[in-house]
Amino acid sequence: MTSVKPTLHTALSPALLQLYNVSNSIVVIIDVLRATSTIATVLHNGAKCIIPVDSVAECIRIGKQIEGITAGERDGHVAEGLSYGNSPFEYPREFVSGKTLVLTTTNGTKLLHMALDKGAKKIITGSFVNLSAVCNYLIEKKRPVILGCAAWKDRVNIEDTLFAGAVISRIKDHFDINCDASQIAATMYADAKDDLYEFLKNKEASHYHRLTEYGLEKDIRYCLSEDTANVLCVYDGGKLTAAKPRAL
Repeated sequence: MTSVKPTLHTALSPALLQLYNVSNSIVVIIDVLRATSTIATVLHNGAKCIIPVDSVAECIRIGKQIEGITAGERDGHVAEGLSYGNSPFEYPREFVSGKTLVLTTTNGTKLLHMALDKGAKKIITGSFVNLSAVCNYLIEKKRPVILGCAAWKDRVNIEDTLFAGAVISRIKDHFDINCDASQIAATMYADAKDDLYEFLKNKEASHYHRLTEYGLEKDIRYCLSEDTANVLCVYDGGKLTAAKPRAL
């Protein structure tokens, strides 16, 4: 008897998340430039945990309460009142090891809280820098998956769609994928995979332009590199932590 494969769907924008049943799925929050890339980097570099919040005021309040690092951005810049921004290069191991980061971003942390509000019970974050950890986990769990793209203020963007396509290209044999958004993502990734940076540049991706104007080409290139911070980032009890390696 052939076993039934779990389903996989892709929500290309937070505005589309309402169309999917998140309550019985693993929801992967995707914000490649730069929230989920920074989350993986911070946890890979030994931070105790990250508390993702959806407002600057809440970030400041919790940061003071726990004496944590307050961090985040609005529209690509360090948010007013916060100490640090959303660049992975701001968080080397010697700075974040053993510490708690309170993080708010324009799109990624907002989507995470949307998923929670809609009843998501299992949330992880994904980016190219922890691509293998994400794919291995989804294959292992054998549960329905929703790849949730943070996009840019509800507008579909290229880089998050590319990451969804990268995941699909690796795990598609393990899932039932009857989802046009997933097919779009997989097709785009197949075209782009040889040089993701040049693809964003040649397609004049909006976020590529935005960050390049801020002088953040180095950030973009890092966020498009595979497995440079390959930890599984799991949300539980209000915190993101790096999952412990499985015992052999």
